Amino acid sequence: MDTGKVSGDPVIRLIGVEKTFSGQPVLRGLNLDIPRGKLTTIIGRSGGGKSVLLKHLIGLLKPDRGQVLVDDVDITTLGAHQLNEVRKKFAMLFQGAALFDSLSVFENVAFPLREKTALSETEIEQKVRAMLEEVGLPDMGHKFPAELSGGMRKRAGLARALVMGPEIMLFDEPTTGLDPLLARTIHDLIVETQRRFGFTAVMVSHEIPEVFGISDYVAMLLDGVIVEMATAKEFQRTTHPVVREFINVGGQCESSGIAAATGTEQSQG
Repeated sequence: MDTGKVSGDPVIRLIGVEKTFSGQPVLRGLNLDIPRGKLTTIIGRSGGGKSVLLKHLIGLLKPDRGQVLVDDVDITTLGAHQLNEVRKKFAMLFQGAALFDSLSVFENVAFPLREKTALSETEIEQKVRAMLEEVGLPDMGHKFPAELSGGMRKRAGLARALVMGPEIMLFDEPTTGLDPLLARTIHDLIVETQRRFGFTAVMVSHEIPEVFGISDYVAMLLDGVIVEMATAKEFQRTTHPVVREFINVGGQCESSGIAAATGTEQSQG
């Protein structure tokens, strides 16, 4: 049974969401509530559709069936202009930070401000410098992405995502490719910025058991539905046998075959 519901005020609700690729079901009538102002982490098997789910939240993918409600607005029914208005509430940090290689760190962070606001150059400079300070890159604005370490690129990507003041932040495997110490640093930074700015955070991660120490809620995606969702503390006491096994082996379960049908989770989500 799909158990992705929580009490309180969900900012996003997925209701009966179904998605199929090349005849292979990935999401199978999934239900999920994302609590407002909290950090919710989605875990699950590699290739099991976690990033596919994340892309539905922001309308990058449209379900074959079901609803995706953002502040009670079903974004699956919206036209392009209306959808873009809803997307202004969101920012997303991709696995590789998705920085523009030809732009400096400063110019990368300034990019959305120049594209989407009428701020003066002085105001943009103030915002960018303040945000680089927030993520621990106060003296790195002149650097280019190729000159940064993996951890610094993640920080720069986070600064660019946060500079527009999003209500909802999506994190797609934000610590992929980092060693455990750097991964912990990025996790801590996500928690600190989420608490400071108060945005709703949704993170896809394979970092077991680390996510239990940083998440307000944890949900597990298995065979296309949410089989368990609870506070991080309650989640660790689950009696669901597959979830229990997944936690005990540190999330290193084999794919259930979905990846073979849909490509890797990086390519299809």
